[in-house]
Amino acid sequence: MKKIRTLIIDDEQLGRDLIKAYIAKHEGYEVLAECNNGFDGIKQINEMKPDLIFLDIQMPKLTGFEMLELIDSPPVIIFTTAYDQYALKAFDVNATDYLLKPFSEDRFNDSLVKAEKLLSNKAVSLSKFQDILKTAEASREALERVVVKNQQKITLVPVEEIKYIEAQDDYTMLYAEKGNFLKQKTMKYFEESLNSKDFVRIHRSYIVRLALIKQIELLEKESYQIILHDGKKLPVSKTGYSKLKDLF
Repeated sequence: MKKIRTLIIDDEQLGRDLIKAYIAKHEGYEVLAECNNGFDGIKQINEMKPDLIFLDIQMPKLTGFEMLELIDSPPVIIFTTAYDQYALKAFDVNATDYLLKPFSEDRFNDSLVKAEKLLSNKAVSLSKFQDILKTAEASREALERVVVKNQQKITLVPVEEIKYIEAQDDYTMLYAEKGNFLKQKTMKYFEESLNSKDFVRIHRSYIVRLALIKQIELLEKESYQIILHDGKKLPVSKTGYSKLKDLF
């Protein structure tokens, strides 16, 4: 019988040891590796292609939610976390399961049963993974940083370094203090995720940091543009102008 190939990602050694101890009692499972941070976790997931991962949510450098955006071949996911259980209610429908620390062996075994059901149906498993991503985005508070993957390089772009965002087909280009970064997210995603006190959508193709706007300029009747402190000029739609009038 083929064993379920498993990966454990948790920054706490005790957490990883507990999962290994519980899973060792199940002959149908093989632990491929354990990782103590998100960056190593992504590398191991993309290289080893596990069937199942135990994923902590709160980790330094890269959170479990941020990791989900960077996974090429999504496995079945069980969250292991010290998050308040009420904060996790949004995941009850979409996540394979979550284990609220400290969890018992019986609770752990229940999560394996759920995972096995999903693993028996790859199509359902992929749909579940996509649902997790959507739920994570919907439940997230104001965005604090953007995770960008370019080939094998991962960059964390702090929101406070973003100057403006431009729509580019199915992608968006982030213009930041330390460079430009292409991200496969929609303008709607950033409009809803960024703090409205700091950013405003001035055009269907542009979102800009309010603090960087130097002036609003009339080009012709009902046609405007903004000028940033660095001299950059961006178009402003009628809707965008109405927003700016209320803010300035």
